[in-house]
Amino acid sequence: MNKRVYGVIGIKSIMANWNADFSGYPKTISTGEVFGSDKALKFPMKKMWENEGEKVLYIKSLKADKGKKDEVKVRPKSLKERYEEIFEIEDLKKEKDSKQVLTNLFNAIDVKNFGATFAEEGNNIGITGAVQIGQGFNKYEDTQAQEQQILSPFRDSKAKEKSKDGEDASSTTLGTKIVSNEAHYFYPFSINPLVYKSYIDMGVTNGYTQEDYKKFKEVALVSATAFNTNSKIGCENEFAIFIETDNQLYLPDLAQYITFEKEEKDIITLGFDELLNSLGDDILNVEIYYNPYKLKINANITKAKYLNIFTRKEV
Repeated sequence: MNKRVYGVIGIKSIMANWNADFSGYPKTISTGEVFGSDKALKFPMKKMWENEGEKVLYIKSLKADKGKKDEVKVRPKSLKERYEEIFEIEDLKKEKDSKQVLTNLFNAIDVKNFGATFAEEGNNIGITGAVQIGQGFNKYEDTQAQEQQILSPFRDSKAKEKSKDGEDASSTTLGTKIVSNEAHYFYPFSINPLVYKSYIDMGVTNGYTQEDYKKFKEVALVSATAFNTNSKIGCENEFAIFIETDNQLYLPDLAQYITFEKEEKDIITLGFDELLNSLGDDILNVEIYYNPYKLKINANITKAKYLNIFTRKEV
């Protein structure tokens, strides 16, 4: 692929928890701003690729092992075991050809996009990914965390009949679910196919292709919506912009210029119109996908094409 791509992916979260910290609350920085990590966005992308039959290396998978006294325990697979599974290798330790290991790694769609740190015995490999995704900051000012009490259908089997404070411990237990009332995350990303030039010269990959970009674009538009877990059921893709540029053009983090306002229809203002319009022929193509039923896009980008994020038809 002989071009760079810059853009922003927008994720809406309504009474859901897009990315929690270890306390269960939505992640925040020291100033209190809510954000989502790049890992939170990459995970549903990887799950969608995996469901479509693609080779995905860096994703949790489980294995049942027999322990002492024929006990069977379920545990996550190691990176070595995952590699051996998806590439049908008997034993990675016996693989002495590092070039073949590199070739295999580039055949995993998540590695082809996001790169890899592969630190296994005899094969210590680091690959900088063509696709780089930044942290997604929430642009909605009135985001608040909501804590919900959930009644379990089961009692705590380890609890005594009476707890220390005299409460009846034989009753069912309480759980907690923490969500945001509403949040709108905007993730900047860039795609630079030139980072794989040395690997192309080695013959371990054909580089980042138009087909690779097409597959990334698809999950960038729908994977959050498709990923319906209990905490993510209110999360969906609501916006994405893809800006294809000349190979020599460098653009800043575009998410920093975006603002979000609540109106009858929510308004996303793209504050980089003037920048893109000033670059002329260095901008090859601009596509803006959004939810037209809930959103208005405030922008005046000369080469932009506006499309329905669900139907992919022009708005």
